[in-house]
Amino acid sequence: MIHHSPLDNVRVVLSHTSHPGNIGASARAMKTMGLSSLYLVNPKSFPDNEAYVRATNARDILDQAVICSTLDIALQDCVLAVAMTARTRELTHQVIDTRQVAQKLAEIATRSPVALVFGRESSGLTTAEVTKCQLTVHIPTSSTYASLNLAAAVQIMCYELHMAAIAPGSPSSPPEVPQLASLNEIELFYQHLEEALITSKFLDPQHPKRLMQRIRRLFSRTALEKEEVNILRGIIHALAKEKR
Repeated sequence: MIHHSPLDNVRVVLSHTSHPGNIGASARAMKTMGLSSLYLVNPKSFPDNEAYVRATNARDILDQAVICSTLDIALQDCVLAVAMTARTRELTHQVIDTRQVAQKLAEIATRSPVALVFGRESSGLTTAEVTKCQLTVHIPTSSTYASLNLAAAVQIMCYELHMAAIAPGSPSSPPEVPQLASLNEIELFYQHLEEALITSKFLDPQHPKRLMQRIRRLFSRTALEKEEVNILRGIIHALAKEKR
């Protein structure tokens, strides 16, 4: 009987990585902690020999890496995405610490795909990328020197995930819970809602006042179930039909 670890359901997503060596070092960090699913969003240079040199014995992870043109594609079928961020942002999603987020990811990963999203080495994730995620996490560092290398950040989070997965009492099989909505299903809901708000003139697309960003933050506070998203979209459809 093959035993599947919840870590098999955890994607490490690197967005717009500029240095191929960091991709290789991240793959090595993943493999040492039992993770194997690497997604690359528009890497500057990959495949690249430098990445394979830095990966050493984790070259198989690079061979299996999925290259995506957008973050939406990288997050397809995931039910939870966590944005790694080094700075405080206005209207950000809920921020939780590394240990808490690792426990949450490991628990949900027993039944559905989840993702950890890392941004560019120089500037991190864009605000638009962060809004695609439900939670944000910040790795605390020294106040005198807060710069953390991309691969080092990946190593820290992979370690926390590994410890959460092997902790006594950690779930090894999916508990009986309602099915969570995938991120692409939630994105379709946001698009449906935005169209309805524009049609009703509640939202002025010329002067949006970050309304959709606030709505995303509101819904990110809960893990929306598939049935709940269907209900919300059904309400929007019914209200739009009533106005005709």
